[in-house]
Amino acid sequence: MVVRLPTPEQINHLAAGFGLVLTADELAAFQQAFKGPLASYSRLDELVAPALAPVAPRSPGYRPPISENPYGAWYWKTDIKTGSEGLLSGKRVAIKDNICVAGVPMMNGSALLEGYVPEFDATVVTRILDAGGTIAGKAACEDLCFSGASHTCATGVIRNPHNPAHSAGGSSGGSAALVAAGEVPMALGGDQGGSIRTPSSWCGAYGLKPTWGLVPTTGAMPISYSVDHCGPICASVDDVARLLTVIAGHDGWDTRTIAARPGDYLGALAKPARGLRVGVLREGFGHPESDPAVSEKVKQTIASLAKAGVESTEVSVPWHLDGPHVWSGVILEGAAEMMLKGYGVGNNVQGYYPVSMQEALARGMGTRVNDVSATVKLVLILGEYMHRNYHGRYHSKAQNLRVLLRRAYDEALQKFDVLAMPTIPFTATPIPPADAPLITQIDTALNMQANTCSFDVSGHPAFTVPCGRINGLPVGLMLVGRHFEEATLIRLAAAIEASGDWKLN
Repeated sequence: MVVRLPTPEQINHLAAGFGLVLTADELAAFQQAFKGPLASYSRLDELVAPALAPVAPRSPGYRPPISENPYGAWYWKTDIKTGSEGLLSGKRVAIKDNICVAGVPMMNGSALLEGYVPEFDATVVTRILDAGGTIAGKAACEDLCFSGASHTCATGVIRNPHNPAHSAGGSSGGSAALVAAGEVPMALGGDQGGSIRTPSSWCGAYGLKPTWGLVPTTGAMPISYSVDHCGPICASVDDVARLLTVIAGHDGWDTRTIAARPGDYLGALAKPARGLRVGVLREGFGHPESDPAVSEKVKQTIASLAKAGVESTEVSVPWHLDGPHVWSGVILEGAAEMMLKGYGVGNNVQGYYPVSMQEALARGMGTRVNDVSATVKLVLILGEYMHRNYHGRYHSKAQNLRVLLRRAYDEALQKFDVLAMPTIPFTATPIPPADAPLITQIDTALNMQANTCSFDVSGHPAFTVPCGRINGLPVGLMLVGRHFEEATLIRLAAAIEASGDWKLN
């Protein structure tokens, strides 16, 4: 690629965008001044950047037919393994399709990336392969992950195995549906507003959003740098502990993980829950959209932990009700900036930049932007509107307010080991018809995050555990802990899992 010297007319047009008025002599001088910096870009084209080399040979796999994909949960099927022995030996793992697997097509649920094939493996993929796991394929997800339901994926609706007329949840809906259907015991999901926990709750899987900065997202397409998380969605607490053990910790690239403190997650499985203190979060119940039956099921499960020696008391964190507002301020402009100007990569942070993915999204934005879902359009337009008209002040203020939100939860967690509440205030909603009004498509995709999104902003680990069913649809109980204390959540989740078969409740 050659970076061309801009013409005086181009320079004048760019300057006018900032309100600058330049004379002809100034335009000529600036054109001359550009030559030095542009020489650096020419040299950058000649240098070879490091790459994330795949650790296992593989064939590209295939797009499964409907007969192999009844819930629309697979995007692509593969069979990639190293033959190594390790913690994940014998385990088949589905990878959310916003995470790069070398040689395997990736869409991130969006027409914008159709045809893109990354040439590198994400850190978490390499770690799974090194630990003896098998990459079983790519799990379908929502369009650029901008939905908490499962009707915006460009390859089609993702259906809930417990009732195919209902949503699997999003944006990691394919991951949770594959686990719930018994096709894989483990999957990776991403979470920026609840996208691990929502589909896990609605599909009856175990889904853990780790502490922000525990698991590297190197090689995964982000939404917003300060709220991106990657974590496990599994069929059991044991599988969550295994997968988290493998993927946690700094990878030398993602600077968010420098402070990561991985714990003894497998050891936590053997520790009794006796003595743990649970704060039942008052503000996590009684939302206008809350289903009383869901609230009751969650409270019954918490109360039943008394048999295991767990103490529970109601606690109030009023900031929890403002958490979604802080989250909106952070993510809307953050996502618009990263997707519009950073083409799915962003800039100005130390880390690995997947250039091929960036270029693929740039091409898609230039040719197929009208093919994206209503939720993607909403985020791009509203985020850019706020940025242009209010100069980023609300994004900045929300970033400052997140400190107070985090502190409010921290103060409650000084008195309790875990906070508990419904993951989603209601069970999985019906999938809207394809011809549903635009406002219905948007509301159905974004109306479930009252309890989940605050912890993406605060960074606390949050683990959804199935605790029963209502009308055949799963109910999730969310456990929230102190930063980097995932082991405590696993310890309590194991006690809930051992207390009985949630499918019978």
